[in-house]
Amino acid sequence: MTIILMMYVTLVPVILAGILNMIWVKLPILKFASKPVDFGRNFVDGRRIFGDNKTWKGIIGYLLFNTVFTVIWGFVCAGCGIEHLDFFYINHANTVPFNLLIGVLLGLGYSLAELPNSFLKRRFDIKPGKTVSGFTKVFFIFLDQADSIFGVALVVWCFYDLGVLLYLGYVLVGAATHLILNMMLYFMKLRKNMF
Repeated sequence: MTIILMMYVTLVPVILAGILNMIWVKLPILKFASKPVDFGRNFVDGRRIFGDNKTWKGIIGYLLFNTVFTVIWGFVCAGCGIEHLDFFYINHANTVPFNLLIGVLLGLGYSLAELPNSFLKRRFDIKPGKTVSGFTKVFFIFLDQADSIFGVALVVWCFYDLGVLLYLGYVLVGAATHLILNMMLYFMKLRKNMF
């Protein structure tokens, strides 16, 4: 139970950044950054590389918000005496420079780990933001929730030796949390579909 608590304590900045980024990408600011990461180009199969939903604005948001929330969370952990529950602070000092580094890496891990899923969905001709039916639907619902967590948990593993089983546990807990948050965001009208 302590391990799951530690996972959540460590992921607080990522969860907050993910929620705020959903709002950020919808705001009418930095319109020049709303361009797709793939610049609208197609892969050799004639389909888009990633699609319109993966934008530079989204990556900027993940980087910015993960960095800000990681620095703030470092102060909260120190002030509340819960640094021992954050995987990042077990082997490293809770300092602003360290938290800036972690925030940038979490933002990169989160946003870059989503790209292979988008690439794969374009190969299956699944439209951005849409789902399919059958087993493929179940697979992609899981992957949609887990993709970013693969990257985030990998960043954690770089600073604390999770091991394979704990890494996979992190992905499962993160995917379940992501699913619940997406459902909440859907009901708040911040997402177009629940999954």
